[in-house]
Amino acid sequence: MARTTAVRLTGEDLTPDDVWNVAVEEAAVELDDSAREKLAAAREVVDGALRKDEPTYGVTTGFGRFVSARIPGELAEELQLRLLRSHACGVGEPYPREIVRAAMVMRANTLAKGYSGTRVEVAELLLDCPTRDVIPQVPSRGSVGASGDLAPLAHLALPLVGEGRAWVDGELLSGGEALARVGLEPLRLRAKEGLSLVNGTQFMAAFASLGIVRAMRLARIADVACALSVEALQASRESFLRRIHELRPLAGQADSAANILALLDGSAIVEAHRWCDHVQDAYSLRCAAQVHGASRDLLDYVARTTSVELNAATDNPLVFAEDGAVLSNGNFHGQPVAFALDAMAMAVSELASISERRTERLVNPALSDGLPAFLASNGGLNSGFMIPQYVAASLVSENKALCHPASVDSIPTSAGQEDHVSMGNASGLKAWQVLANAERVLAIELLAGAQAVEFHAPLEPGVGARVARELVRSISPRLRDDRSLADDIEALADAIRDGSALVALEAEAGELR
Repeated sequence: MARTTAVRLTGEDLTPDDVWNVAVEEAAVELDDSAREKLAAAREVVDGALRKDEPTYGVTTGFGRFVSARIPGELAEELQLRLLRSHACGVGEPYPREIVRAAMVMRANTLAKGYSGTRVEVAELLLDCPTRDVIPQVPSRGSVGASGDLAPLAHLALPLVGEGRAWVDGELLSGGEALARVGLEPLRLRAKEGLSLVNGTQFMAAFASLGIVRAMRLARIADVACALSVEALQASRESFLRRIHELRPLAGQADSAANILALLDGSAIVEAHRWCDHVQDAYSLRCAAQVHGASRDLLDYVARTTSVELNAATDNPLVFAEDGAVLSNGNFHGQPVAFALDAMAMAVSELASISERRTERLVNPALSDGLPAFLASNGGLNSGFMIPQYVAASLVSENKALCHPASVDSIPTSAGQEDHVSMGNASGLKAWQVLANAERVLAIELLAGAQAVEFHAPLEPGVGARVARELVRSISPRLRDDRSLADDIEALADAIRDGSALVALEAEAGELR
């Protein structure tokens, strides 16, 4: 459900959760009055530079290698329009709807910071479009992540001037038709405004912002799935005791161990095998907190970088209203975000990797400590969870290929003027797919864990693991005779992705770290 309270953009305090609420939950968003004042002050500086006819990048000069080409003042507006047209040459399938919505909101927030020099009307139209469900069609390939996401942002900006294409109510229209359909007027760009619309990291940052919300949820769900597997495999809870993790005081490891231990609290299954002669569990169980924790710590770095980027001035040149300076710079370079996106992919991939190993133990009779082969009733006639484990293995393998970092690559562009680029857009596209794969892998472990733990009846798992099983059962009935589990996997993955699974779990089992 959409939030009733609007997100107010100041350029200073936008968070990934805010972006999620606007981009996914479609909460209202508006400019704060303080942002309007900053926009107006910076715009006055740009207008002053134009009146003086001083050599100012992108205002009275060309772009990239054409930086030395002087543009007369009477062509300043035409320069901005041609910039958008020339840069809008992206290819491939469109970005997901929520990524485009996020990019529009984040670009407006960057302008609202007051260092770009655009008019208030530009930021307002960037927000009016998603508010009225005008969503530009933006091809997902073509950004090298150096002077920002140039090609994608140009496609995003064209509908604002009545060109390009945009979706309205499920119909793809020309930019002009889309605006007219909802009663909006196209912009007539003034000096520097086209440049300020394309110079930034907003598509990379959209992947990072929405992705970190999903990834943090996934880290908690990984602890839940692990706890359910610990119950089903009659593993030891001792590996998660606090005093063990105090001797290696990594924050993520401690939080993961505390979650799993709490989820096992009150388990009749654990109590029943407390005095067995089993000494040590496999690493996917015994070292789960260490592995999950390492992913958590890496995601903390991603979250910090993303939070800074959301409120950063990434334009070029930057306009300083306090002294009238207009300074060329490199804040548009996507390397910080590219690194963060590749790190996110690695962290999430590892959560999926260890999850698949636990699923293998659940279904493999040589490893499952007495559970039926593939958790099947009447095995042979039924295959049970044989193939879901194949699916998990396939997704984990794909993730390994996707985790090769794009951020270590660079191909010079603009005739050598832009001689080092970040390739952050590729990092974002890969991380987005890794997240989707990992959500499905964790869904498979939860489905298998719920099936497996029921073979221990009448013994009940701990309160948290029991709530996890009940959540699974609200989505997927127990597998008795074989049926396709494809829809079950996707439905549970969707609940992980949109946060409803975690909300339901924490409502009954308590808040997780």
